[in-house]
Amino acid sequence: MSTATITVQVKSVTFEAERINSYELRPRAGGELPPFTAGAHIDLKLPKAMSRSYSLVNPQGERHRYVIAVAHDAASKGGSRFIHERLRAGDTLSITPPRNNFALTENARHSVLIVGGIGITPIWCMVQRLVELKRSWELHYSARTQQSMAFLEPIAALQAAHPGRVVLNFDLEPGGQPLDLAAIVARAADDAHLYCCGPAGLLESFEQATQQRPRDHVHVEYFSAREAPATGGGFTVVLAKSNVSIFVKDGESILDALRGAGIDAPFSCAEGVCGTCEMRVLEGMPDHRDMVLTEAERAANKSMMICCSGSKSETLVLDA
Repeated sequence: MSTATITVQVKSVTFEAERINSYELRPRAGGELPPFTAGAHIDLKLPKAMSRSYSLVNPQGERHRYVIAVAHDAASKGGSRFIHERLRAGDTLSITPPRNNFALTENARHSVLIVGGIGITPIWCMVQRLVELKRSWELHYSARTQQSMAFLEPIAALQAAHPGRVVLNFDLEPGGQPLDLAAIVARAADDAHLYCCGPAGLLESFEQATQQRPRDHVHVEYFSAREAPATGGGFTVVLAKSNVSIFVKDGESILDALRGAGIDAPFSCAEGVCGTCEMRVLEGMPDHRDMVLTEAERAANKSMMICCSGSKSETLVLDA
């Protein structure tokens, strides 16, 4: 059940904005890295069994490197602090192959991309892809100040090259104010695809503004959980392939129970936002608490995130 990893070397560390650096990662043994698509992320395996997910920001056609951007979070549990304070050019580390829970619909007639702060990381990759494909798009990017806006220089150049498509907003500078999400959404054509990534407050406002839009035209990516994990326990998880039954006790997650029983279940964020721990459901009724599955996927009950979701049935059979 372990996820294969790739050994990469930090080629360079680049200052992008206040408390934000980008890190260029290249394969340690040379050659090419696995392909990825705009919106994808990788997991970095860090000391003390930490694993953190970061979006890829470089063009998806590049196979010789991955580039991530990391904000030094003042409330860091250790991940971003280690990366900013300890990771240096020349260091090696293990990463997972790319996964994509926030995929770009490349054939959309028009794409509206809305960003707050470090939420630019998956969106910047999307914008570069849309430019490459010569598709119709618009970007609304908000940060506290110019000094805190990552990739400001290339995005400003894009703004100059595509007048009217890029709107930059600085909340704390003179005349600054929050993005008017309701107005942005209202102006978008009925068949437009809308994307949003950033702080929880921005995402919640975006979801409220897009309630009347077709669900498959609205795309969000959360960096943190919106719901508390299901830790009520009191049910049994059956791993069909392994022929193992594990009782999940009160106060623990399915992931906790499996790892406590010696099962090497893959995980990263432990909050239901990255998708690393996803497992297929063969029988039973999951109690979904993740931010990865769509409403339709939750209703289908074909898969679940075991780090945060529980069970509404006495027995849950997983394809593992």
